[in-house]
Amino acid sequence: MGRSDDLTVIELTHDDLVDAVPRVAAATGRTNPMDVTIALPLILVAERVAADGYDRLAVGQGADELFGGYSKVVEPGDDHRVDSDTVRGAVRETIETLPGQLERDVCGLRAAGVEPVTPFLQDRVVDAALRLPGDLLATAETRKVALRRVARETVGLPETVTSADKKAVQYGTYVSRELDRLARQNGYKRRMDDHVGQYIRELCGD
Repeated sequence: MGRSDDLTVIELTHDDLVDAVPRVAAATGRTNPMDVTIALPLILVAERVAADGYDRLAVGQGADELFGGYSKVVEPGDDHRVDSDTVRGAVRETIETLPGQLERDVCGLRAAGVEPVTPFLQDRVVDAALRLPGDLLATAETRKVALRRVARETVGLPETVTSADKKAVQYGTYVSRELDRLARQNGYKRRMDDHVGQYIRELCGD
């Protein structure tokens, strides 16, 4: 995007992850692996933002839920993760998960010292998203169809950006993978029930 001069990369070590887990759990009130691995990179970025003197952080929460970013909405009739058999209905189900996700993220970011700014959750954006037909949300070839089109045709972002595959933050940052690795190194094997959750709770002193 031509912004490399403005880009700050935050590299995480295993020690960073171990140190952060109790803070993340305390800030969010959650110790399950999914919530912790999602909130952890957000909170570490927010801490760096606050340390650099900023008090707001723009985040992309809502984009996948509103615009059809999840794989489970593409063929909902064949996906056990949703009840609806239409794309529009499946997207509505994902929208209903937002309150719980936002509670986690807002609590975490505020505990880190910043106020989240959520462009995709502005009233006009939400209203526009709710009016989209299924074929502008997700197809077999593309997810977030309308959002990618706006980014390309209206905003002018390059194709390399607008067509890029998206990875969830816990996977794209490798936080989920590395916490799993740490859990196994500390005796919590995958054959055990909720092995990463058990490791997280040990780190939190539970």
